[in-house]
Amino acid sequence: MTRVAIIGGGISGLAAALFLGRRGHSVTVFERDAHRPGEHLEQDFFDWHRPGVPQSVQPHGLLAPVRTVLLTETPDVYEAMLRRGAAERHEMAWFPTTAQSRKGDEDLVTVQTRRIVLEAALHDAVEREPDVGMRRGDPATGLALDRKRGTPWVTGVRSASGTHPADLVLDAGGRRSPVTGWLAAAGCRDAVVENHRIGIAYFCRWYRLRADGPRNPGRVRNGSASAFAVGGVFPSDNGTLAVSLTVSTADPTRALLRDPAVFERVAGTFPAVAAWLALEPEPVSDVLAMGGLDNRWTSLVDDRGPVVAGLVGVGDSVMHTNPTMGQGVALGLRAGQWIGRHAQDASKDPVSFAEDYHRWSVRTLRPWFDGQVAADRANAAQLGDAASPSPTPPTGASRETAARAACSLDDPVVMRARAQVRHLVLTEEQAYGTEEVRAHLARWLEEHPHFTPSFDGPGRTEWESAAGLEDTAAHDGKPPV
Repeated sequence: MTRVAIIGGGISGLAAALFLGRRGHSVTVFERDAHRPGEHLEQDFFDWHRPGVPQSVQPHGLLAPVRTVLLTETPDVYEAMLRRGAAERHEMAWFPTTAQSRKGDEDLVTVQTRRIVLEAALHDAVEREPDVGMRRGDPATGLALDRKRGTPWVTGVRSASGTHPADLVLDAGGRRSPVTGWLAAAGCRDAVVENHRIGIAYFCRWYRLRADGPRNPGRVRNGSASAFAVGGVFPSDNGTLAVSLTVSTADPTRALLRDPAVFERVAGTFPAVAAWLALEPEPVSDVLAMGGLDNRWTSLVDDRGPVVAGLVGVGDSVMHTNPTMGQGVALGLRAGQWIGRHAQDASKDPVSFAEDYHRWSVRTLRPWFDGQVAADRANAAQLGDAASPSPTPPTGASRETAARAACSLDDPVVMRARAQVRHLVLTEEQAYGTEEVRAHLARWLEEHPHFTPSFDGPGRTEWESAAGLEDTAAHDGKPPV
């Protein structure tokens, strides 16, 4: 048995606690927030003040690893999510027939739910787990360190209630985790941090479908794009859905989108959003904004080896990415699963454990981080440039990406490859690099010889008219910033 202390009771921390506790390890979770969610789901989602978790009220589409990891490790948690209203959407269900179904297609599933549904199911399971202790309202305030060995050794966690010894400490403190600061203050070598700022802002508004009305608009895509913005719909649990707009932080209309009337007018210029708004769902929130984002990779291993022993990170404290691709929860659960399966080695040889976890993280998590960084650079350049009077033409790379997306709507082979990338099953090179997929894409391009990337969303003039930019400028003499 390994004694484990977990700093932070978010999704990654709670999931890791369950994966460890059900393998017989003794786990204590230290969480700043004293609230236990679940009894009043709607109130928890809309009224729980969580400044450290701004993504909690943003839309989520949980990727395949969330489902597969939970079904493997804690099937009761997944079943509880479904009972609370979460729904499954199989990617290959886009096609009316399943005659071409292949092994693995059954796992290409998006779980449509708000984040709070997963959190509530995890909290309930933790309460039932005899080997997991949940210390809500008792946050970790520091680390116990043994400096007598070659590598500083974390031997426990300090909180207001005292010092709590542990064989392994998990930093699940999220993007604002204080742990690297504690290590630096204690004289340890600095963690290796790579940070990329993101020039993208998100706006969303929540709606609820009418009880006596249709539940979806039929066979329509959930996203539309213009050259400078993206509009999307996230169907969720219990008849809720989120409408989302993504724009450059440099867009002069950005501040106007906080107005619910402006937001809805602008969102309605995207065909995918308009199809859902035509169902006349009831708005149930204000416009919720999120910005100031970055992609950050934090490693506790440098070129000299582990900075500390007895401590590893999990979730956003290791890898925090822009939520466009929705990777965070899925990769956090994968990391918790690895730790759960190998925690017995942590007390035997904590230095080797830290090295093994680092190698696994670089091999398994890092490719998705690098992919997100590359995608964000391209997207920020496109969104920022396209809002200018003379946007540059699409590049060859953007044409290929657009061709894959368009082809996937017609071709199950390409749709499968696209879903495998989206659901973190295969990298782009692995999924699109097969002879079969290349042949199907080439055939589609032959059938569409004049294909060029196009947008079904609004042009700039239509967007600015919907946003009321001209009226605002006329009122105060200048566009808003």
